[in-house]
Amino acid sequence: MAPVTASPKASLHLADGLRSGDRAALARAITLIESRRADHQAQARDLVQELLPLTGSAMRVGITGSPGVGKSTTIDALGMALIAKGHKVAVLAVDPSSARTGGSILGDKTRMARLSAEDNAFIRPSPSSGTLGGVAAKTREAMLLCEAAGFDVVLVETVGIGQSETAVCDMTDFFLALMLPGAGDELQGIKKGLVELADMIAVNKADGDNLKRAKAAAAEYNAALHILAPRSEHWFPPVLTYSALTGDGIEALWEKILAHRTAMIACGDFETRRRQQQVKWMYTILEDRLHARLRSDPVIRAKVKQTEAAVANGRMTPAVAADTITALLER
Repeated sequence: MAPVTASPKASLHLADGLRSGDRAALARAITLIESRRADHQAQARDLVQELLPLTGSAMRVGITGSPGVGKSTTIDALGMALIAKGHKVAVLAVDPSSARTGGSILGDKTRMARLSAEDNAFIRPSPSSGTLGGVAAKTREAMLLCEAAGFDVVLVETVGIGQSETAVCDMTDFFLALMLPGAGDELQGIKKGLVELADMIAVNKADGDNLKRAKAAAAEYNAALHILAPRSEHWFPPVLTYSALTGDGIEALWEKILAHRTAMIACGDFETRRRQQQVKWMYTILEDRLHARLRSDPVIRAKVKQTEAAVANGRMTPAVAADTITALLER
């Protein structure tokens, strides 16, 4: 991880580096915003605020799917196709964390071999650190930094488990759900609510002997979508098949993403969703800071422990306990 310093001069240097599209400066800037040190966090807030006028124009695409569905292979193929069209592509991958070191364990760069060698690509895996709160908020900031550095497509890859889908859906313009053929995920995807979040469903590995199964899975998803309410009345999520291995169907995926953006801008939903995401981001940061205060203030932390014990022992209701802790934060 690139070292960072917390001096105003260093932050100014980082801002200049990002404006010029320096990938090393971008890596250091993301390290800065992910730092938990108070001085680093203050510098990161100033850096993002300064660069804010340079953000907002990129295509923000969230990509999710269960482990093994081929998210990284898909991103590698899609990223290469976009670079061939003249785009600059940034990939922010939220990885599960190592229980021992807290670092990322999947190693996305090794699974995006072609894309990681491109000058017009930037890949940044970030550890989930066991929670959605920290990295979900930092991923938003990292996305803005990538835009300020000139990347006009930002792909955000989720861990593919738990509620990470919702977090990434709330920070992107288009949410792509990847599925496997004949793996029994059809109904499972619906149970998780993933289908309801998706702006498009794409069934991977539609090649060779899998082609027939992929088309059958796509038909099942398409039928399921017709009984669910779409996120926007102006867009019905399409279901496509493709192969990340051969590249067949990758161009069609991107064409649908562009069609969605055109439709959302025309009806006004694009700006509405962006504004709603900004407000959700504000509340996410607020919640994180309230939790941080509960953990960092020794007096409050001790009283919270006492309150937890009272609830666990049945001496206090959770509602009264919540009022007690809220009163501590208001002092």
